[in-house]
Amino acid sequence: MVAFPPCKINLGLHIVNKRADGYHNLETCFYPVPWTDILEIIPANTVEFISSGNTIPGNLNDNLCLRAYQLLKNDVDLPAVKIHLHKIIPTGAGLGGGSSDAAYTLRLLNSIFNLQLPTETLLHYAATLGSDCAFFLQDQPTIGTGRGEILSPVNLKLTGKFLVIIKPDIHISTAEAYAGITPRVQAIRLEEILHQPLHTWNELLVNDFEKSIFPQHPILASIKNEFYQHGAIYACMSGSGSSMIGLFEKNIDLTVFSNPVSWSGLL
Repeated sequence: MVAFPPCKINLGLHIVNKRADGYHNLETCFYPVPWTDILEIIPANTVEFISSGNTIPGNLNDNLCLRAYQLLKNDVDLPAVKIHLHKIIPTGAGLGGGSSDAAYTLRLLNSIFNLQLPTETLLHYAATLGSDCAFFLQDQPTIGTGRGEILSPVNLKLTGKFLVIIKPDIHISTAEAYAGITPRVQAIRLEEILHQPLHTWNELLVNDFEKSIFPQHPILASIKNEFYQHGAIYACMSGSGSSMIGLFEKNIDLTVFSNPVSWSGLL
């Protein structure tokens, strides 16, 4: 069985406070984007994971798809499977590609073997794998709080808007992203901002990581400025980077940008 795990963008990201367990509480809006990996899972004699496409850093035996399989197998009598992941979404981009692959592994296994696990159970497994994994069980725009695993639906539709994603050749580690963060509670709740007209987002909808990451990586700030120069309604960094996103009212000539466009399309 084949599935197409999508990526996500973050619309606004507020770091609210630091938790006793070392994580941070945050507030963000996850929005699904139809830029996908390709995931195939079939029954096999032995458990096997192979990848193609973009190189996946680290030990493949620690891949989130395998971890998702093992997590389920701890509680369910799962047969061996062969997992083939064709990687298209860039890693370390703030787009949640790895989390999506893990969540879709759970979804595929649940379907292939007719496990009939309810969504609540899958959400528990997904939250164990990663802070934003649970979002990819939703297929809809969602407000994420806590570490990002506490989800609530939000009435937000960007249908017909043109999205441009530029991911420069920069890697931003989680440690680097949080090093310059000063947690704070925003004066206006994120959901209230999202319900404002889109043309107000550039003043109200912020990603807290930009303040500390842009001085370290000026190219990101220049990409954001370039988006606005070419008519973007809204532009920001997705997650902790390094992808930059620009929302436009209509298709735009992609050759106007100084950096290669990683993905573009209608939402």
